[in-house]
Amino acid sequence: MRPTMTFLSQDLLDKIVTEGRNLLCKLGVEIHNEAVLSLLADYGARIDEGKKRAYFTQDIIDKSLKTAPRSFTLFDMLGNEAVDLSGYKVNFTPGSAAINILDSVSNVTRRPTSADYVEYAKLMCGMKHIASQATAMVPSDVPEKISDSYRLYLSLMYCEKPVVTGTFTIEAFEIMKDLQVAVRGSKENLAERPLTVFSCCPTSPLKWSDVTSQNVVDCARYMIPVEYIAMPLSGFMAPVTLVGTLVQHTAETLSGLAISQLTNPGAPALWGGSPAIFDVRYETTPMGAVETMMLDCAYSEIGRSMGLPTQAYIGLSDAKHLDAQAGLESSMGATLAALAGINNVSGPGMLDFESCFSLEKLVVDNEICGMCHRLAGGIEPREDFPSLPRFEELLSEQHLLISDHTRRYLKEEIYFPGPVIDRANRSRWLEEGGLTLLERARRETQRIIGEHEPVRTPREVKAELTRLMVKEAARYRMDKLPVTG
Repeated sequence: MRPTMTFLSQDLLDKIVTEGRNLLCKLGVEIHNEAVLSLLADYGARIDEGKKRAYFTQDIIDKSLKTAPRSFTLFDMLGNEAVDLSGYKVNFTPGSAAINILDSVSNVTRRPTSADYVEYAKLMCGMKHIASQATAMVPSDVPEKISDSYRLYLSLMYCEKPVVTGTFTIEAFEIMKDLQVAVRGSKENLAERPLTVFSCCPTSPLKWSDVTSQNVVDCARYMIPVEYIAMPLSGFMAPVTLVGTLVQHTAETLSGLAISQLTNPGAPALWGGSPAIFDVRYETTPMGAVETMMLDCAYSEIGRSMGLPTQAYIGLSDAKHLDAQAGLESSMGATLAALAGINNVSGPGMLDFESCFSLEKLVVDNEICGMCHRLAGGIEPREDFPSLPRFEELLSEQHLLISDHTRRYLKEEIYFPGPVIDRANRSRWLEEGGLTLLERARRETQRIIGEHEPVRTPREVKAELTRLMVKEAARYRMDKLPVTG
């Protein structure tokens, strides 16, 4: 039996959804995109042009929920199925768009470079419990206007896994779409075998900017999956209660779903988010707070009740280093996400309120993800009945170390972590160097990066990716990229 957990009774869930729908119809949503306002008006929404506000109808909401896919699959660079976003399937991906990196040598926070990003992409190839990569950090050695497309380019050049990404501008979408088409060969092939998920973020409370709403429209047109990342802050930009915050999150996410489905019915999407409580003592938005994790799990219940696949920023930490707090918050979040059955869990590698990435933490988090996958597998009988023969053998041999049953099910039943997790006795631990967690993580990071194999993408596809990226950089007076594949 797969272990699961819930936070909402059916009655409470229904009330939250009803209230969220009513907010859309009675208070509306501020949308700074004339084309999107026109689209909504075409389907019956009342538009207040002066306030740039759209008042939805229940029919628009129902229509959007009816056409939104109940699941979808992401495919890797080679076109193989890689991420199953359905049911209670749990997949992990790193957090995105960190503006800092925790330096592996000095253990000091600094701005990331292209070289850091390449190391990250290579490391991701060895993270066997993390299904997709993300455009995890923003390289500081390229112009801001190409930073979105450039990090997608580097991800595609150095790792075969699908990518969770996004753009902070309208203009960058075109090149980011073209990079994906270059991999797949055509727009039709890209629609059939999605390679990326784009994060699209409404602004709390109840607002879509010109850029983010246009991103939703553009992705829908090309059937590029999106994840709606509503970010209400309990007690600041949302009601202080978790229920009130969930009502707001529901309304904001439904508004994004409507824009997507009215643009292109059937466009794939994840019911996602990154809500948080607001810690008034420090004026921060702690992602490692237990209430933030509760919000994530609860809104995933709401998304699943509507028949939609889900996403959450959970399993990350607000700590500044790879320390006990980082382990506590990350493992607790990842465990709750696994039990809640969140389909795409964004967070591994992230520190400091989603602003800092750590390669060593990514390696440790990969083991946390492995443990969570085992947890989600539950407890099942494996030739355990009748039990008498097994215990007769145990009494006869005085152990079951080499029994057929042990050899058949050992690796299936027991999760064995890699060298980052210490399970040796003290004497052996001392003989092997007495390394700390950070030292073991550094060693494993260097090993995986050093053993990286080039991606198996055809040479002509790599050449086309580089041609597109160099051409895009030239638009912003950059005649040479810091790194090309």
